Amino acid sequence: MSEWFYQESQTESFLEREFVFANFLEAFAFMTKVAILSEKNDHHPDWRNVWNKVYIKLSTHEANNTVTDKDRNLAEEIDRIL
Repeated sequence: MSEWFYQESQTESFLEREFVFANFLEAFAFMTKVAILSEKNDHHPDWRNVWNKVYIKLSTHEANNTVTDKDRNLAEEIDRIL
């Protein structure tokens, strides 16, 4: 998870990462793969897409918006699909 950054505030902690692709279609294809992983893991990211960039933020809502193994595991799975 070398490119994931851990962030913490008074109200939450999360992992975040920015992914950059050649164009919108590549970014969207990546998001589709992440969506399938998310459903499989029943763990869904907070994310957004701007043209060729995808921004992903992971935290576990059931654990008061903190980073748990669910987030670390999903981050590793996301890294493997690149």
